[in-house]
Amino acid sequence: MRSPLLTIAKDQPSSHCCFCSMQCGLEIVISDKTSGLITKPSPNFPVATGRLCQKGLNALDHVFHAERILEPLAKATSGSERWQNVTWDHAYGDIAMRIQRLQAEHGADAIGVYGGGSLTNEVCYLLGKFTRVALKSKYIDYNGRYCMSSAAAASNQAFGIDRGMSMPLSEIPNAKYIILAGTNIAECQPTMMPYLLEAKKKGAVIVTIDPRNTMTSKVADIHVRLQPGFDSVFVNGLLHVMLAEKLVDEHFIQERTSGLESLKEAVKSFTPERVEELTGVLEPVIRTIARGFAKADTGIVLTARGLEQQSNGVENTLNYINLSLVTGKIGRQGCGYGAVTGQANGQGGREHGQKADQLPGYRSIEDPAAREHVARIWGIDPSELPGKGVSAYELLKKIDEGEIKALLVLGSNPLVSSPNNRMVERALQKLELLVVVDMFETETARYAHYILPGSSFAEAEGTMTNLEGRVFHRPQAMELPGNSKLDYHIICELAEALGRGMYFQYEGIEDVFRELAAATAGGKADYSGITYQRLQAEKGLFWPCPTPDHPGTPYLFTEQFHHPDGRAKLFGIQPKMPAEPIDSEYPFVLTTGRLANHYLSGVQTRRTEALHKKAPVPVAEIHPWLAKRIGLGMDSKIRLTSRRGSLVFEVKVTEGIQPRTVFVPFHWGDEHSINVLTNDALDPTSRMPEFKICAVQVERA
Repeated sequence: MRSPLLTIAKDQPSSHCCFCSMQCGLEIVISDKTSGLITKPSPNFPVATGRLCQKGLNALDHVFHAERILEPLAKATSGSERWQNVTWDHAYGDIAMRIQRLQAEHGADAIGVYGGGSLTNEVCYLLGKFTRVALKSKYIDYNGRYCMSSAAAASNQAFGIDRGMSMPLSEIPNAKYIILAGTNIAECQPTMMPYLLEAKKKGAVIVTIDPRNTMTSKVADIHVRLQPGFDSVFVNGLLHVMLAEKLVDEHFIQERTSGLESLKEAVKSFTPERVEELTGVLEPVIRTIARGFAKADTGIVLTARGLEQQSNGVENTLNYINLSLVTGKIGRQGCGYGAVTGQANGQGGREHGQKADQLPGYRSIEDPAAREHVARIWGIDPSELPGKGVSAYELLKKIDEGEIKALLVLGSNPLVSSPNNRMVERALQKLELLVVVDMFETETARYAHYILPGSSFAEAEGTMTNLEGRVFHRPQAMELPGNSKLDYHIICELAEALGRGMYFQYEGIEDVFRELAAATAGGKADYSGITYQRLQAEKGLFWPCPTPDHPGTPYLFTEQFHHPDGRAKLFGIQPKMPAEPIDSEYPFVLTTGRLANHYLSGVQTRRTEALHKKAPVPVAEIHPWLAKRIGLGMDSKIRLTSRRGSLVFEVKVTEGIQPRTVFVPFHWGDEHSINVLTNDALDPTSRMPEFKICAVQVERA
């Protein structure tokens, strides 16, 4: 039966899937069989046209789930675990009073904001503005710090700009050689696979680099089962062969790059024979990949979290970018580099002010000209803007250390998604005020003083930016249920309660976008030529798009890069050890990742029956060699112990994993939360935690 909570906003409503960065178009229809609402693929969106994966086909289930919160909730008394319904006026009034009291006692920076990479561009923008204008605090960051920050930092260093992909997905079938490093597209972005399969059908060679055999590696011509932590060693071997055998594009290097001498020096000692000794990857395989990619007429390199979620993640990514640059395979047809964004709006989420050091348009908050421009749009003096804050995990540590007294969380579940999450749990319990805007009582929200019921993807109009850098309009498909509110209304109304409402006066969400576009004008991520009307008529536009008559920029770097000299930078990478290498006490490597059935911390997908049934609990994957070593028996479980904790998991024994590596998915909380064990060491540049490498003991439970 159709849920009584929901009303379709219009006839034949359309939307976009709320999960991965493909953002596939979908339509919401009434099922003839059940009279309930279902989704079907939309033929009108040019990305993944006519396709939805299992998550997209079940995207509505969590929207009308019985556990959805439809009224503002407050803890009945201090220290109580019991919730009681309150009015919105009461919630806003009490929250504002507590914030003002804490700021009077401890300063403006006593309040922090923690956002998310699945929010619309408009909400991301407002959250950054709210923190800096309504709260006047420097402390804002978001869960995208755990997703794309290493790739973003590397792209900025190498190219001078960060947009996930330098080319549209439609160029993949034109590539003759494709390297997929640390990315399991078949499970994480399933509707992207047809692009790869079309390339393969046209004769492309596909190489996958991953410690596991995955659904993606099944379509590969070569699979490199690399132990986590050895990416730069392996890539240095490829670069050594290319340079030694003069397989590089010397004209492109001379005309369009700098830094070649540093690169030559870094890779000089990494002969294929030495790299085989260090990594176990056979010398002929190293030579085959290096020669194949270099000699191919066209080629694409795609990376993802496998190599980025490390304390050396920026350097790993820079080295893979080196492959594209030394071979001249970027800025032309069938060529490019791309970081495969994970979250729904992971790209747009980091462009408009959620990151600790950024203002809208990918501007630096420390740039006087950027501060002046944005302050003028916001109607404040530049001196009123705070400076830069700290990264997501460091923000949570500031709570534990007592500097941040209150936290507003919107669109995220940091207790499950953060490394070493026992520290996060301890920190949340120290807060004098925790406000969570969500549809459910998440693991984080259990510690909240207020839960404010926000909107789902189906109810909130706005724009998103997919993994290509394509901005598109997502219409409202359903009316809000119960007494829930649109996320952007919550932000604006809370600003009003704080006495800063004059800066948040909008006639509607399109009005917010117009201000966002003006704030980005002249920035790297320039949306100033984009309007809702253009997005609807043209089915999306690639940024930068600086004027109303600009066609958008599907292809980056066709003529120059975004450094002042127009050149890309090559970086010579000297591989470093992980923050926590294995030793005699903790002799195995734990790595984490996603499953096709789930998304992020599982708040939505664990409440989706069809998905939850396929993967009700996390299962650890180990190699038969390791199973034999620990004496694993039939129906046994395993205990994983790191320097931070110990957990027991069901186990799958498979030949498809690097023998000294254990894989566990991260979509669960409580006793199934693998992030109890993971290491909170951070990359020095991106501040990305080292999720992918954690030294553990493994024993039969």
